[in-house]
Amino acid sequence: MRVMVVDDEALARERLCRLLTEIDGVTVAAEAADGEQALTLQGANPVEVVLLDIRMPGIDGLETARRMASLPVPPAVILTTAYGEYALEAFEAQALDYLVKPVRRERLQQALERAQQLRPVNAERARLAVRKHGELHLIELDEVRYFQADHKYVTAHLADGREELLEESLKQLEEAWPERLLRIHRNALVASAALEGLEKQSDGSCRVQLKGVAQGPEVSRRHLPMVRKRLRRMAEG
Repeated sequence: MRVMVVDDEALARERLCRLLTEIDGVTVAAEAADGEQALTLQGANPVEVVLLDIRMPGIDGLETARRMASLPVPPAVILTTAYGEYALEAFEAQALDYLVKPVRRERLQQALERAQQLRPVNAERARLAVRKHGELHLIELDEVRYFQADHKYVTAHLADGREELLEESLKQLEEAWPERLLRIHRNALVASAALEGLEKQSDGSCRVQLKGVAQGPEVSRRHLPMVRKRLRRMAEG
């Protein structure tokens, strides 16, 4: 795995490079002192992963990450910073991970392993921010079977049975991925790819059948025609 280290502080770059040399299968292919230089290097000789400091003169790390995300073959970006308040911005900039300085070797290796696992996935992969014990983590949209709102909270129900609280609203999620998420109720969205059918209940209501889910959420009468239309389209191929 070829990695670029981007930081305006030479000592910080040196420390990261030293940590990277201790991890099997990783090569430090380039170093840059600012965002402009990093973008130029990536355009000339692309790497798979970019370790990118957030606070830099000129183009900061967040803007650099956004520009890298728009490249034809974007690298996996792992943001680094000495400050903890940028977690949500890192997610919005399409960063794969977010490391707080001083970066620990174990945490760095974990982030690189995740980058390696996700490397075959294309640039349209979608990630969601979830908060656990005060820290922000990312999950893949492909892991989610449905989202359900309860008062001010939205819960993502994952394929493995986990439930994660999100900071986004259902409306924000629906607008972000209209082709991948289907509204079935004012309080629920389902992953279109997981949709398998409808199940009528004894009281006359309907629930969606979702791949790997024992009982899907209820479909409102208002949204039932759209769900049926989507199922017909899927059946027709």
